[in-house]
Formats: sequence, C-alpha cells, structure tokens
Amino acid sequence: MKQNHILVLPHGTKIPNHIVIIPDGDRRWARTRGLSPSEGHVAGIKNMIALAKTTRDWGIHTVSVWGLSTENWHERPKDEVELLMKGIYKALDKYYQEMQKDGVRLVHLGRKDRLPKFLVDKISEVEENTFKNTNHVFNVGLDYNGWDEIVRATQKIVKSGIPAEKIDRKMIDANLDTAGQPYPNIDLYIRTSGEQRTSGFMMWQADYAEFYWENDHFPDFSSEKLELAILDYSRRRRRFGGNDAVEHLSFKPEVTAKFELAWWRLRKVPEGMRLRDYAMKHLKEQFGLSGKLAIQAAKLLVEAMLEEKKSKFDKARAATKRFYKLIKDELKLAFEPEIVASLEVKMNKELASKDSIESSFEAEQTAKELYAEVYRISLLQAAKAAHLRVLAVVERNLAEAGMGEGHWTKAEDYLQKYYRALKERVA
Repeated sequence: MKQNHILVLPHGTKIPNHIVIIPDGDRRWARTRGLSPSEGHVAGIKNMIALAKTTRDWGIHTVSVWGLSTENWHERPKDEVELLMKGIYKALDKYYQEMQKDGVRLVHLGRKDRLPKFLVDKISEVEENTFKNTNHVFNVGLDYNGWDEIVRATQKIVKSGIPAEKIDRKMIDANLDTAGQPYPNIDLYIRTSGEQRTSGFMMWQADYAEFYWENDHFPDFSSEKLELAILDYSRRRRRFGGNDAVEHLSFKPEVTAKFELAWWRLRKVPEGMRLRDYAMKHLKEQFGLSGKLAIQAAKLLVEAMLEEKKSKFDKARAATKRFYKLIKDELKLAFEPEIVASLEVKMNKELASKDSIESSFEAEQTAKELYAEVYRISLLQAAKAAHLRVLAVVERNLAEAGMGEGHWTKAEDYLQKYYRALKERVA
C-alpha cells in the first residue's frame, strides 16, 4: 500500500473541481489477507488520508468520501462500526492541524443525531474551526444517504413556510448538506472494488458527474491509480446537454477506409510521391485538412512509417510528434503531441511483433490510450475503436505475409467499422 503523493500530473491535464470517492472493499481486502474487517478499515483510513494529500497537491478543490451509510448503520456488526468510528475520530484528531495549515474545510454529510457523542463532538469542533478555510473542502458522509439528504432538505423548506411555487433547484441546493460550497456538483465520481453503482451517495449533486469504476479494493487504490482516473476524466468531452461536434472530423467512414487501405497496400514502396499522394488524400478526408497542410502532414506520416520499417523507432517518434503537432495546431485539439507520438509508435511496434496473440492484446491496450488521448474520450469509449483498429492491422499483416487477398477485404471491413465507431464518438 505504498503511496507517493508528490506525483505530478502531465501538462494540460484537466483537473476536476470536485471528486467523490466511495472507498469500497476494505473488508474484502482484509479477508484476502487473513485480517479482520477492522484492520481493513484502518488500512482504508490511512489510504484516504494519503489520497486527500495527493488531491490537494494537484489542486483539486473538493473531495467527498462516504464513510458510513444509513444502511451500514444497521447491517454492520456493532463492534466493527464502533472501531470504524474510533478510527475516524483518531484521524480527525491527528490531522486537524494539517488541515488548518492546508486551508481545508471539513464538512459532515448526513445525520448527527444517531452518531456517538464522542465523534459528534469531534466533528463539530473541526467543522467549526475550519469553517472559514477556503482552499479545499473535504466532505465526509457518516450516517448518510442521498434520499435522506433530500428528505431533510425538503423538510427544512416546508418548515420555513416557503410556498410551493417558490421552490426551485437553487432553493433545494441551499438546504442540502453541501449548501454554500463553491463546487457542490460532482465532476468525477470514483468507486473502488469493482462495484458499479452510486448506492445513493450524493445523488442530487451527481447529475452530470463522470463515473470511473476501479476494480481494486480501496486500500490498494494508490495515488498512481488515482492519477489514471484523473487522466481518464481529463480526456472526456463533457457536453452538459449541449452540442460539441468536432466540425473538422466530418469524414465518411467508407471513403476514409478505402484511402487508408490503398495507402497500406503501397507500404512496400520505399519512397515516392505516389505513397504521399495516397497519404495526403487519406489525411484530407479523415481530418478535413487543407491541401497545403495535408501535403505537409503526409510527408511527416510517410517519414515516420519508413523509419518504423527500418526499426528506427526514435526517428519515427520524432516525425510522428511533428505530424501530431501540425494536426493539433490546425484542429485545435487538446492532446499532447509527445504523448500521442509515443503511444502510436509503441502500438505499431507491438503490432509488428511476431508474438501475434500477446502483442495484439498489448497493442489494443495502447490503442485505447492513444485514441482516448487524441480524441479526448474515456478509455471505455475508446475501447471499441481500438479493438477494430487492431483487427484491421492484423488482417493487413496477414495479407502482406501472402496469406491471401481475402485478408485485404477483411482489413477494409474492419477499417470501415473502426472509422464508423470513431465518428460515432467524436464527430
């Protein structure tokens, strides 16, 4: 459970203002190690403290975590709940001064009337003393459920005598546990241990949240794994109900696939304008480049391809980086050319490996990262396109190895499906 909270996110990473972490799996983590559930909770609390430091290092303003739900209150063994309460008390007592130093405001989400007095007193003390801190907010859900929060907010409004026609979202927001916070609405929602549901945590604030499901149990959810979640979030295109079509990417999948297939079939030609002409037509169709820019891009792409054929991957990466810088500047996309170039060369190198099964699997993982980075989509959204792209390349390799013309037909079919899947996501 080694943590390193001095990680630096890549330049240009889009940082969420508010993240939720449901720290699931403490007890399962403990059982697999022959430990007690309470030892799992201790490990989870330690990990949460480390992750909270990491989020502050990265400039994330608000972090919300769920320590105990209303259901947990009734269903968990009493001694386990008591030990969890004591662990939370000790953490608040131990790290209170650090929270003050970092300007963190603690906010309790949920009911206080059923929590033990020793914990309520400590929570109230820290809440009061950190109330004026503005650098960060740390929300802790204890005896909390989303429906209960909405019920309590509704009861406050009714008791205040507000007429029904005056009640709107802003009024409900003002009566929730997150009232008055600068970023009450969730940007990134993370749940660990392979569970893929919210269980009602902050349901009102999560209407436009981006979700990230982590397979590992929470004590193993390290700062490095949190970084992967942040990077995945950073790639996503958040629409908020609006239209964010990328006008440049208005290609026709069938036409683009035909151009690329023709280009592939010329790969054995060492040099010559014919290859560049095909590359130019392909790039004009795929990216909507002007003729002049398409010529420049085609030269760089061919240069990279020829260097890869000679196994000069450093030179190929340099040419690929210049290619993607040109594409980025023209289309105003948000990817990092250095990262994209490294991923593309890595993918091509993996696909050129003789170990076709293992290399294809590795290439597909790399392809997901590549398309997620270029087109600013999540890894999940990039998965289908990546799979189809790798299938197309496998068929191309079989065709080039003299295994029959039918493999070119399959390659074109997979290419069409790849471009169709890509366009469905980004165009």
